Amino acid sequence: MALVVPVIFIAVFLFAAVKKVKIYDEFSAGVKEAVKFTLSVIPCLAAIFMMCELFEASGLADRLTEAFSPLFAFWGIPKELTKLVLIKPFSGSGSLAYLNNIIENYGADSYVARCACVCYGSSETVFYISAVYFASLKQKKLFAPIAIAVISAFLTTVLACLLCKIM
Repeated sequence: MALVVPVIFIAVFLFAAVKKVKIYDEFSAGVKEAVKFTLSVIPCLAAIFMMCELFEASGLADRLTEAFSPLFAFWGIPKELTKLVLIKPFSGSGSLAYLNNIIENYGADSYVARCACVCYGSSETVFYISAVYFASLKQKKLFAPIAIAVISAFLTTVLACLLCKIM
C-alpha cells in the first residue's frame, strides 16, 4: 500500500510526458485556481463554524435534544444519539466528540455505541460539504439539495440503528 501514491504519481507524470504536457505550467495553473477557490470558500466555512459554536454555547443543542428525543425514539434511534444526530450535519469534529463520549459512557460493544459508530460513519457533515461544493456556484438555490442530503442522512441513521438492533 505504501507504493500506491508514488506509483500513481509516476504514472501521471509519464502520461503527461507522453502527451507533451508542460507539467510545471499546468501544476502552477491548478494551484492558482485552488487558491481562488479556497478564498471563495472561507466566508462559508467561517459562517458554519460560528453557527456550530453558537448552537452549543446558546444551549439550543440541549433544548433540541430534549425536543427531538421522542421523535427519534419513534424512529428507533436511541435517545443517547440525539445530540450526535443533530450535530453531525454541521460539524464532523463536534459529532466525533459526542461519539467519543458515547463510547466512553456505554462501552464500545454496547448497542448505543455500535449505533453511534455506524451513524457517524454513514452520514456526512452536510452543511460543511455544501459550503465547499456550492461556494463557487453562481446559482444559490440550495434548499433542495441540502434538504435531500439532510433527509438521507436521517434515513441512514434510522437504517443504521435498525441494522445494529438485528445484528
